[in-house]
Amino acid sequence: MNILVVEDEAILAQMLRAKLEHEGYNVRWADCIEKAWDQLAQVEPDLIALDVMLPEGEDAGFDFAKRLRLSEVNIPILFLSARDSTEDRIQGLDLGGDDYLVKPYNLDEFMARVRALLRRESQVKSSLIQRGLLELDLQKRQVSWDKTPISLSKREFALLELFALNPDRIYDPDELLERIFPETETDRRLIRVYIHYLRQKLAKNIILTATGGYRLGL
Repeated sequence: MNILVVEDEAILAQMLRAKLEHEGYNVRWADCIEKAWDQLAQVEPDLIALDVMLPEGEDAGFDFAKRLRLSEVNIPILFLSARDSTEDRIQGLDLGGDDYLVKPYNLDEFMARVRALLRRESQVKSSLIQRGLLELDLQKRQVSWDKTPISLSKREFALLELFALNPDRIYDPDELLERIFPETETDRRLIRVYIHYLRQKLAKNIILTATGGYRLGL
């Protein structure tokens, strides 16, 4: 895991770096916004620990976060600031911050906030599946093909999700029937019908016919 610390107080930055590295994280440090941009151009971090007041100004951290979100950069941001008013917290969160920790803070609490944000981000990422031009959002139950949203029925989505989660597996039609239509007794040819629907809506090679059944074609 890579973490970018944007903090102009050198002593505090070194303390954060030492604590994070002790916990096994890779850490990059920037003491101003300009250097933060340089760091982002080199390695995409999994989290940014961002001071609000930096050499560029009292709201430099807020401005940086705003520019990241406008650029659709969705890296989790943990604000670190001596500004403890409710208004400042609200502003930070509204600008795209994921958490706000007030100075002075306990390093163990800082680490707990870091772990919580990374855990949440990991859960969000795990809900996204990409196979070639196909992208599934399991959380939102949405599908796109080559960035174009595709409307699928619940059964179609369930069938596609099964193949996307296990791209190398060949599924027997009877097993698919049991998984997709568990509450009804129906003809296995219905699976062939639904695979035909997916091929029509997405691509002819989205599902391949293989010896013993079907598998994802991507």
